[in-house]
Amino acid sequence: MRRINLRRLPGRRTAAALLLVVATAAGGAVAGTAGAAPPTSSAATTPAVAAAGAGYWHTSGRQILDSNNQAVRIAGINWFGFETSNDVVHGLWSRDYKAMIDQMKTLGYNTIRLPYSDDIFKSGTMPNSINFYQMNGDLQGLNSLQVMDKIVNYAGSIGLRVILDRHRPDAGGQSALWYTATVPESTWISNLSAIARRYQNNPAVVGIDLHNEPHDPACWGCGDTTKDWRLAAERGGNAVLAANPNMLVFVEGVQTFNGSSNWWGGNLQGAGTYPVRLNVANRLVYSAHDYATSVADQPWFHEASFPSNMPAIWGKNWGYLFDSNIAPVWVGEFGTTLQSPTDQAWLKALVSYLRPTATYGADSYQWTFWSWNPDSGDTGGILNDDWLTVNTVKDGYLASIKAPGFSGGGNNGGDTTPPTAPTSVAVTGTTATSVSLSWTAATDDVGVTGYSVYRGNFVVGTATGTTFTDTGLSPATAYSYTVKASDAAGNVSPASAAVSATTQSATTNAGCKATYVANSWDTGFTATVTVTNTGNTATHTWQVTWTWPGNQHVTNAWSATEAHSGQNETFTPVTFNAAIAPGADATFGLQGTFSGSNASPTPVCTAS
Repeated sequence: MRRINLRRLPGRRTAAALLLVVATAAGGAVAGTAGAAPPTSSAATTPAVAAAGAGYWHTSGRQILDSNNQAVRIAGINWFGFETSNDVVHGLWSRDYKAMIDQMKTLGYNTIRLPYSDDIFKSGTMPNSINFYQMNGDLQGLNSLQVMDKIVNYAGSIGLRVILDRHRPDAGGQSALWYTATVPESTWISNLSAIARRYQNNPAVVGIDLHNEPHDPACWGCGDTTKDWRLAAERGGNAVLAANPNMLVFVEGVQTFNGSSNWWGGNLQGAGTYPVRLNVANRLVYSAHDYATSVADQPWFHEASFPSNMPAIWGKNWGYLFDSNIAPVWVGEFGTTLQSPTDQAWLKALVSYLRPTATYGADSYQWTFWSWNPDSGDTGGILNDDWLTVNTVKDGYLASIKAPGFSGGGNNGGDTTPPTAPTSVAVTGTTATSVSLSWTAATDDVGVTGYSVYRGNFVVGTATGTTFTDTGLSPATAYSYTVKASDAAGNVSPASAAVSATTQSATTNAGCKATYVANSWDTGFTATVTVTNTGNTATHTWQVTWTWPGNQHVTNAWSATEAHSGQNETFTPVTFNAAIAPGADATFGLQGTFSGSNASPTPVCTAS
């Protein structure tokens, strides 16, 4: 199900808040006029610069260096969704995650910024709106953090790097400060530490953006610990480094400093006087955001000297940190729909300011464009609305600042010996909708940390012990299972011998009933299913199953988790609709395709 990402509005445009007096910098003019023909799409070509990016990264002056002290350039893309109520990157309702990451690499992007909210750390948070029909099979049954692991590991394996972005305290929306009444600073600190530890052995994750777009009343250098973002960034950054000293710490700006305002997160004027102080040297990267009129109008877009005035504005707010060799500067977000000539001129000027890779190599500004997603309401994306084809005009503007990818592989050095395969996998019980398994523990030279259970070729769950129950299955259906062990270094064992199990038959409702109402067109359809509790107590969970009478396939489902085997469908609740009071209803929906007739199935409902 597509969702529109409702992003920020900039700060209030009052004379006191947003008026920016700009002196044109000498030699700062940018050639080009609004509406000038953009460059063509860069596709996979990038300037010939030596490969870099090995191991863990650190900073030196305005550059980011790899473990071999070779300079790197972040030239990436934002892929949002973990910060929304979907609790996972968007677009997985349409495409396989690996295919999209492959496409990012092919287009010349070398880094993914992954926004998330603190909701993904809550127990029981599961991603939704993932299509498992002939795609994303290895994500089935995983929680949001486990899906993030999959994305990180695959990106790292093909030479991309990842920056994690604590975008919001919860999926409800942006917050001016790093904490809210319901998500205190202690939760922010705890979750930053947890995710830093999670990736402490994985150099594919180069760092964490501590909080997205702090803005008024957030201040920089004011000394008030309840709103001084610079002091909070020190606390958050040091928590990250205590958990994982190999990470970079990305710190965004604020909105207003000494009465001078800029975009949310885009004002780093105070960092020269009040620098962020971290306990581990050479880990700090400053970050700014910048946008055009498709997000909001600003006074500088109407100055007679536009766009030649822009380098002085960028220099005042964040470019001086790079020019003075104080620290690397990463423009973590910039984007536009490109619909207006003003936006076209702005993007051309900004790309020039960020320094062409062919001229400057990695001695340049770092950047990640907003966004990969087409469903960003005020910018659109690199992908078109079909989540497949590329906006070649927009992508073409970025051609000169793209940079090579990095060395592949997530873990460099250390333990490379996988555990032994689990043995004696056995079926210990079945119901109409579940299969229970047990096995003998694997062994490892360091220690086994967990097991992945496969149904066929897809992971259906993980366990730290030697038992697992696979639920949400179809009645009277045969399944095949294998188990793999993993260790702390990410090494994975060979698969165990396969074992087969057949679920028991179920032909009648038990504790609930389900009604199915469909709406068809051409070869597509949607359906609404209503689950009614027919028992005397509230349900803890429920399951609806059916067998399609024709050639029908589900492409998307909402308010339920869908699984299928052939023509057999199984739907189980999500967190908010598992409990149904006696006599009450819950509903879920689905979308699909069909050929021939679209006869309605006969749903069977069981509740417990």
